Amino acid sequence: MPLITVSATEALERLDAFSAIVDARSESEYALDRLPGAVNWPTLNDAERTSVGTEYKQDSPFSARKRGAVLAARNIAAHIERHALELPRDWSPLVYCWRGGQRSGSLGLVLSQIGFRVNVLEGGYQAFRRAVVAALETLPARLEFVVVCGTTGSGKSLLLRALAARGEQVLDLETIANHRGSVLGLIPGETQPSQKAFDTAVWNALRKLDSARPVFVESESAKVGDLRVPPVLIERMRASPCIWLDLAMDGRVSLLMREYDFFVRDVAAFCGRLDALRVHRGHETVNGWQESARNGRIKSVVRDLLDSHYDPIYLQSMGWNFPGTTRLLAEIVWDGSDAGLRAAAAEAATAVRVKAP
Repeated sequence: MPLITVSATEALERLDAFSAIVDARSESEYALDRLPGAVNWPTLNDAERTSVGTEYKQDSPFSARKRGAVLAARNIAAHIERHALELPRDWSPLVYCWRGGQRSGSLGLVLSQIGFRVNVLEGGYQAFRRAVVAALETLPARLEFVVVCGTTGSGKSLLLRALAARGEQVLDLETIANHRGSVLGLIPGETQPSQKAFDTAVWNALRKLDSARPVFVESESAKVGDLRVPPVLIERMRASPCIWLDLAMDGRVSLLMREYDFFVRDVAAFCGRLDALRVHRGHETVNGWQESARNGRIKSVVRDLLDSHYDPIYLQSMGWNFPGTTRLLAEIVWDGSDAGLRAAAAEAATAVRVKAP
């Protein structure tokens, strides 16, 4: 059966229609970013790709191609034996590599000769990446966002989850970025995705949203940790109506102590993260916070961080970047309880429905 060439634009539109998406690149290329839902069947693994590439440049392109063909044939055979022997005849994958050349072509050719209906992504991952970047410049304009605002610790992320549980549409950028959006926001031992993977995940989330229904999103800055929010998306968010979530200071401190319990358990890690605030707050203040934390007064440190650092910065940022905070759809006060959170989600959903044209 002949290979079917699919453009990046068509692939984006039909992404959910393929039986599977197969990434023929090496493990490290796959880890950096990939098409949503792709599985990795490397035609050449990292070590083999490096070795063949070195031989190609330093010795002989012809001999490198011969050795690459041997390695690729072995790998493709292993993938078929491991993954494809039980697949039905109507299995129709999308296969891609870096530029849509030899690696995806080799794998696709063998699969098509078996009798599978194989689609090969024209231009490979590079073309897909260009199409995603272009889509991120247009998709946000099709959606109506409602921005959930509120000072640090007020429960904005919790409200998003409660809204999602009600069946509302939510774009949770912090979950996608694996970061909670502040100096303390990266969970110890974890890492953020690459910028490319973040862009792909944001595009994948946006494309699934219904333009006829509002989308709740948190009042993020232009960066979540080290990752940049797509510019058109952040501009669209900043021009959107806002809801304000309010929780009393005691409740905010308690919530943060629960949400960041890993810092409560690991005071050294907490103190290390506070070092990043020296440029903003000065050595004397940060040293005082660290000393208090080491002496078991983490709760008082959290309260002071909110009162003297996070609140002033957040309120100033909202005034600059989210004009919707001056004409709120709703100001929702909750008490930190599960029942209060469910009530807050219901109030937020109702406020948006009432304001809808």
